Amino acid sequence: MKTTVHAITLGVDDLDRSLRFYREGLGLSSPGVIGTEYVGDENTPGGRVVMFSLGNGLILSVYAREDLAKDAGVAPERVGGSAVSLGYFVDSRDEVERVLERAREAGGSVVREPLERPWGIYAGYFADPDGHLWEVVYFLDGNRPV
Repeated sequence: MKTTVHAITLGVDDLDRSLRFYREGLGLSSPGVIGTEYVGDENTPGGRVVMFSLGNGLILSVYAREDLAKDAGVAPERVGGSAVSLGYFVDSRDEVERVLERAREAGGSVVREPLERPWGIYAGYFADPDGHLWEVVYFLDGNRPV
């Protein structure tokens, strides 16, 4: 069996804020909030979600934290913070710095200024408005992993 990740869903506090951050701030493509006709209740998740197409066929979704918890059948506190980081590969050192600055200007925070690592990358970290970590990476030898 071949395992392929097709979508990553992040639980967020404010869909509209996340839409602005990722679409306007980072330039990701999205039609906006969809699924508004599916209204949730105390036990059933709503359907409002924002999906961003990432050029490689992967979908990044942002979904209300409470609805994600209901949908997964877990306690809301399980859908918080950032126990992982997402990797954002770029083509130059300058682009690492530009992406971090765009994230900052869009309402995120730079949590680690870029620096060169001994294993051959130049990278820094930002967090989106909900605290999800992203590492922006340039491979010094120009060879991205496949």
